[in-house]
Amino acid sequence: MSALFNFSSFVVVLLLTICTCTYVKGKAPYLLNERTGFRGLFWKFARVGERLSPWVSIACMFMAFSVVFF
Repeated sequence: MSALFNFSSFVVVLLLTICTCTYVKGKAPYLLNERTGFRGLFWKFARVGERLSPWVSIACMFMAFSVVFF
């Protein structure tokens, strides 16, 4: 089943994308400089990860718990 049709899998993929983009922006910020177009979407994900990092980390822990135990 695709992650787009399963809400739980979609949230996991979204959280992993946010975390990955934030990490990449921290290590190599020149890769995510463009703010428009398709690459701009990754810039926005990184921005969400930077600004909402406590909430994103709590959501990641919750999703990890739910994936492992449910």
